[in-house]
Parts: sequence; C-alpha cells; structure tokens
Amino acid sequence: MGQGISEILTFAIGVAISPVPIIAIILMLFSSRARVNGPAFLLGWIVALAAVSTVVYVLAHDGHVATSTTASDSVSWGKIVLGVLLLGLARRNWRKRPRPGEEAAMPAWLTTVEAMSPVKAFGLAVALAAVNPKNLILTLGAATGLAQLRLSTSDAIVAIAVFVAIGSLTIIGPVLYALFGGARARASLDSAKTWLTAHNAAVLAVLFVVFGVDLIAKGLQPLTS
Repeated sequence: MGQGISEILTFAIGVAISPVPIIAIILMLFSSRARVNGPAFLLGWIVALAAVSTVVYVLAHDGHVATSTTASDSVSWGKIVLGVLLLGLARRNWRKRPRPGEEAAMPAWLTTVEAMSPVKAFGLAVALAAVNPKNLILTLGAATGLAQLRLSTSDAIVAIAVFVAIGSLTIIGPVLYALFGGARARASLDSAKTWLTAHNAAVLAVLFVVFGVDLIAKGLQPLTS
C-alpha cells in the first residue's frame, strides 16, 4: 500500500495546486447559488479524477505493464514525453506571465462562473479535472505508474482513492470554508483569489517544471535499471 501511495503522492499534489479551478470554485462560492454550485463543482471534480485515474489504471494493468518489458518500456517512454510536454508548457506560461503593472489575463469563461447552473458547474469541474492538460498529464502519470507496480487490487484502489482525495483538497477546502466559515471566509477566499489571479502563470510555470522533471525521472528509472 505504501508503495502505491508513494507513487501517486507528487502527482496528486500537482493536481491539487491548480490556480484556475481554485479561482473558479471561489467565484462560485461568491454567487447566489453557492450552496448548490459549490458541492456540484466538488462532485464533478471528484468523479472526473476518480473516473480518469481508474480507467487509465485498468487499461495499463490489462496491458501487462507490470510484467511485460515492452509494455513497461512504452509506459516509461510515455512518461518522458509527457514530462517534456510539461516543460514546454512551463516555458509558454513563464513567457505569458504579466509584467509589473500589467493585469493578468484569465480565461474569458471565468466571467460566467457566478451565473452557472449546478449542471454546468458539475460539467466545468469535469472539464477542469479531466481535460485540463496539466491535470490530465499528471493523472496519466499517476495511474500508469501504479500499473507498473505489482500491487494487489485493494492496494491499487486505496492508492487511487488517496490520489483523488489529495487532488481534491484545494476544492474541498474552499467549499467547506465558505459554507461554515462565515464572513471571515469570504474575505480570506477573496484574498486567495486575487493572489492566484495575479500569479497564475508563474505558479503554473513552476509546477510544470517540477512535475515535468519528476515525470522524466520516473520514466527514465525503469529504462536504466
């Protein structure tokens, strides 16, 4: 069990540190539908992470990546490619960061978040958790890494559950804080939103470098051992 959790831990932290989804959930929690949309977004996030990680793990496991040298090498090379992609995204985001005095550019759809229905809030969370390039790459890395280990089914299930739980902490936290934290929660969440908006590009650039290097290292390890 410990081996599986160790494998997914860094990937889960990378998923959790996602500025745009955090900003989106905070904006929802400021809307008149906060008590419905907040939980709907959280549910969509959890369902998407659980579904993608489980499907990828099952496909990789059924592909015998833990026992077939060819399949394992393919997964390892895939991790290296994904790591290189993250490094490319790091360069792109670093160049896009706002200069001093400039306002950070954010996705236009964020302006519609406060007026979303619960169904759209759920769908947005699914897209941000499962389709967002950073989270998709990290989920692929976590699930295929688990499949390369010779874990029992129960240990794999626990590892995936831990991945989803840790990857969801930064969404669960604001939802619970807004629902039960009172007036102080709104001020704190607003400050967090302002900081993340201003530093989104730089935060993502650093994350892409860290997890890109981590993916490359984890891909190289089986190939060189």
